[in-house]
Amino acid sequence: MAKSDIMIVDDNPANLRLLEDMLLQRGYEVRSFPLGRLALAAAAKTPPDLILLDINMPEMNGYQVCERLKSDQALSDIPVIFLSALRETEDKVQAFRSGGVDYVSKPFQFEEVQARVQTHVKLRHAQQSERALLEKTLSGAIGTLWELVQLTSPVLALRSHSIRDIVLWIAKRMGIKEPWQCELAAMLCLLGCISLPDDVFERAYCGQDLSPDEDRMFRAHPESAARLLSTIPRLEVVSEIIRGQQNPGAIPSSTEESKRCTLILHLAIELDRRLYRGETIRHALAEIKRLSRFTGPMLNTLEGYSPPQAEFTIKRLPIRELRSGMILERDVLSTDSNLLIFKKGTTLTDTWIERLVNFAKAPGLQEPVEVRVPRIENARKFEEFVYGATRTGVQDG
Repeated sequence: MAKSDIMIVDDNPANLRLLEDMLLQRGYEVRSFPLGRLALAAAAKTPPDLILLDINMPEMNGYQVCERLKSDQALSDIPVIFLSALRETEDKVQAFRSGGVDYVSKPFQFEEVQARVQTHVKLRHAQQSERALLEKTLSGAIGTLWELVQLTSPVLALRSHSIRDIVLWIAKRMGIKEPWQCELAAMLCLLGCISLPDDVFERAYCGQDLSPDEDRMFRAHPESAARLLSTIPRLEVVSEIIRGQQNPGAIPSSTEESKRCTLILHLAIELDRRLYRGETIRHALAEIKRLSRFTGPMLNTLEGYSPPQAEFTIKRLPIRELRSGMILERDVLSTDSNLLIFKKGTTLTDTWIERLVNFAKAPGLQEPVEVRVPRIENARKFEEFVYGATRTGVQDG
C-alpha cells in the first residue's frame, strides 16, 4: 500500500524540521514548504492526502491558503489541519470557516498531532474508497442502460449517438463547465422509447401523423427515462435535463447550468429530427431559427457543424471474423429462419459478438453475416463516435 502524502506549510524552519522528522518516522511521505504560494503550486501538480497549515505566514496567511484550496475543485476535498499559536475562539472559528477540518494549538504535542493526522488520513482514504466504488457502480449502471438501448433498437442507438454529437458540439462552444452531464443526458434521452414499437418511434421522430394513443406514448418517454435515472445517485441533474427535453420552459431547473443543458438537448433533438427525415443541415437550421425558442448565441454555435460521416465497405463474414464497431446490414436469423436474433442496424460490441457465437452453436444461425465495416482511415473516428459515451469519465458531482 502506498504511503500517505502529507504536506506541511509553515514559515518557521524549526517547526518544519520537527514535524517532518516526526511524520517520516511514522512512515509518511512528507513535503515541506515555507510559503503558501509554493504549497499551492505543488498541490496543484500532485495533490497530497492531508495538509498541516500554519496561520501566520508572510505573503499569504493560512486562512487565505485554505480558501484558495477549497475554491479549486481538484483540491477542495484535501483535509487541512491548522497549526497555530492563536488560541482565541474567533481564530479557531475562522479556521473552520475557511475550510479546515481540525485545529492544533502551538506549542503542539507530537502525540496529539500524530493522532489527528492518523484520524484524518483514515477518513480521507475511506472517502476515496467510497468515491471509487460509487464511480464504478455509476459507470456500470450507465453501461447497462446503454447496452439495453442498443439491444432493444438500433434506431434509438444511432439517434442517441447523433444527438450526443450535436450536444457536445454546442456545449463546447458555449463553455459548459460540466459537459459530462449534457453528454449522458443526450445518450440516454431516448431511453424511455425502448417500450415503443420501432415504427411508432420513427413516425413520431419524423413528425408524421400518430394516433392519439401513439402520440401520448411518445410524449411520455422523457418522464419514463427521467423517473428511472432519478433513482441512480449523482444522475439527478441528468434526469432533470432529460425530463425537460420536449418542453424546457415547463420543467423547473435547479441551476442555470442545468437550464442551459436542457435547452441544448432540446435544440439538438430538434436538429436531429430534421436531419433524420432527410433535410440538409442548412435547411434544418433555417427552420429551427423560425421557431424563436433559442437565443442567437446558442444557434450561432451550430455554424460550421456537419454530422459525422463514416465510409463503409459491405462484407459477408463468418461469425469468427466479426469485430466490434461493425454494423449489421441485414437481420440475423436462426438457421430455420423462425427466430430473429439481431436486427439490421445493430452496432456490434464484444458482448453481442459473444452472443452470436453462442447462438451459432444452438439453435444455429445463418452464416455468413452481412455487415458494414468502417474503412481503415475512418475506423478510429467512427469508434469514438459509436462508443464515446460509454467511456465518458463521470466527474465528482
